[in-house]
Amino acid sequence: MEQNFEKIKNLLLEYAPKVVAALILLIVGLWVIGIVSRTVSKLMEKRGIEASLRGFLSSLVNWSLKIFLIVTVAGQLGVETTSFAAIIAAAGLAIGMALQGSLSNFAGGALIMIFRPFKVGDYIEAQGEQGVVKEIQIFTTKLNTVDNKEVIIPNGSLSNGNIINYSSEEKRRVDITFGVSYDADIKETRKVLLSVIENTSYTINDPAPAVFVGELADSSVNFITRTWVKSSDYWDAYFHIMENVKIELDKAGIEIPYPHSVEIQKEG
Repeated sequence: MEQNFEKIKNLLLEYAPKVVAALILLIVGLWVIGIVSRTVSKLMEKRGIEASLRGFLSSLVNWSLKIFLIVTVAGQLGVETTSFAAIIAAAGLAIGMALQGSLSNFAGGALIMIFRPFKVGDYIEAQGEQGVVKEIQIFTTKLNTVDNKEVIIPNGSLSNGNIINYSSEEKRRVDITFGVSYDADIKETRKVLLSVIENTSYTINDPAPAVFVGELADSSVNFITRTWVKSSDYWDAYFHIMENVKIELDKAGIEIPYPHSVEIQKEG
């Protein structure tokens, strides 16, 4: 018993200071990491770095510092850091092989942050989905569709596929085709259509709106209208023009062709 007690006493004398020092290092380290992370985030905010990029980089800095702290604490406890690093490398290799898709998504997220094909708040189309970018995370990007559904797209496929960003430019062109009867006067029809798009409150007059005959179809003369609007006003302008063109064509007595059904009465 005395020998065992002596051994325990020696172990406590040998390792207790190391354990206490490691605990103090861990607590202080976590406190410092918290301060550093908040400071980095505030500095990026002051420099006007975009919100999604700030969140991504803050998270990356935070976890990198925590990994460094864990290795330092292990060294304080007497664990050889070279052996610890080798264990981490081996574990990282095994995890990497098992999580190739996740690493691809992480790399995709990094590429999105670097090249910034879109940002939070942009309306994009990618991977067969459309919506407003809600959040760019390390592995995935979240979109909100126009009917308020949340779509989550892996960053790996997102960064490797085609992306259409409808918000990257300040203005967009609204192209709408209207078909009228062959009996309609071309000059009068053009005048009515041009009046509608010129008097639409969303229209930007530079470049000027345009109306021209686009096609002589089987049952209609197709006019193409083109007008520039702010990107944020695109759909409001589209629906406004559609409705008012129908109203003004009716007022002018200009017919929009449509299929007419004929009833045939059978005798007997």
